[in-house]
Amino acid sequence: PHKAGMGAMVSHLGGDPTSGPYQGYLSDSARTVAEWLKEANYKTYMSGKWHVGEAPEHWPRKRGFDRYFGLISGASSYYEIITNQKRKRQMVLEDSLWQPPEEGFYMTDAVTQYAIERIEEHEQGSPYFLYIAYTAPHWPLHALPEDVVKYQGKYDEGWDQVRAARLERIVAQGIVDQKVGLSVSPKSIPVWNNVENKDFWTRRMEVYAAMVDRMDQGIGKVMEAVRKKGNWDNTLFIFLSDNGGCAEEITGRGLNDPNAVVGERGSYVAYREPWAMASNTPLRKYKSMTFEGGIATPFIVHWPKEVATKAALTRYVGHVADIAPTLLSAAGVDPGSFQNWKEMDGQNLVPAFKGVDSQRQGPLFWEHLGNRAITEGGWKLVADKEGDWQLYNLGDDRLESQNLALQYPEIVDSLRTKYEIWAKEVGAR
Repeated sequence: PHKAGMGAMVSHLGGDPTSGPYQGYLSDSARTVAEWLKEANYKTYMSGKWHVGEAPEHWPRKRGFDRYFGLISGASSYYEIITNQKRKRQMVLEDSLWQPPEEGFYMTDAVTQYAIERIEEHEQGSPYFLYIAYTAPHWPLHALPEDVVKYQGKYDEGWDQVRAARLERIVAQGIVDQKVGLSVSPKSIPVWNNVENKDFWTRRMEVYAAMVDRMDQGIGKVMEAVRKKGNWDNTLFIFLSDNGGCAEEITGRGLNDPNAVVGERGSYVAYREPWAMASNTPLRKYKSMTFEGGIATPFIVHWPKEVATKAALTRYVGHVADIAPTLLSAAGVDPGSFQNWKEMDGQNLVPAFKGVDSQRQGPLFWEHLGNRAITEGGWKLVADKEGDWQLYNLGDDRLESQNLALQYPEIVDSLRTKYEIWAKEVGAR
């Protein structure tokens, strides 16, 4: 992200950011996947959240996308564009500002519909790339009543029981090992039996689940549109989240109408740390942090022509930086035909899709808002903002529960040196 100018969050519209690793919009030198694929004669479409450049000169159609609809900003109401915020929120259709209708608008459905329209209108026989960036389930918690009703009562047992049940289920499915257990619940999260106003909390999780449900419905409709188009076997689908569960509290924004029902227009709340902990079962900590609960998400691939094995689980460690080289490889792009290919970070994951058992070459690095980490060879060195480095053996301790920094100072020194070299190279603070 630092090499792309996005070492932190997006810069304010109308501001005067200093160019460099933290400028808050995509650097011209960092090519998007859409820019690469256009040179390979792909049509390129995007529907959804942009959040890597607020000014018109940084919008998607300036960065390789032929068509675009969505939210330029990072978050907004799912029913409207809220105008009384310090930061201006923008929705855009192609190159022009777009305003949602007063009634009948829901962000997730709008993103789905635009994506389907691009699939249906695309010229048969020619390749295309479609990037769908749903805002769901990012706060504020907004969901349609017909989806919320499905989850009423589902979370009445509270976050402690939800976590335990989720761990039992994913162990039974083989997703995590029996020995993993649960990370220790932070002291900031009360035991459910001691919680007052339980309805206040369960409603938030019901709405959150409904938001995911609506997104899933949309993904199913998109996949069905591809199937109807006749491109099913030769279409590569990739699904992932950009971070773990979000523990943020947004009351201070002053946007919530206390008389509005959570989930409905006028409400503006998040589901907060207790439910974020449940979402991250069994891992530790949350979005924006570089512990596993903040950075580890599933990566789901569907590609019938090339990936014949269904429901196969691989432990290969991937990174968002791998997506660009992976898509270019899947598209049959010749590396020699593109300038600066060798400068691209990341590794091609296509062999991992096909079950090739291989180890990642070299370390991975993170820095976000002062939170930082490096992983290599099963070891992870990680620190919170202004905190000391901690060392974990992820092979034995995926929950990051046993800090081994004092026990293995030579490993700490080695990883820290590599991190410092990387940070200097990319301009990380």
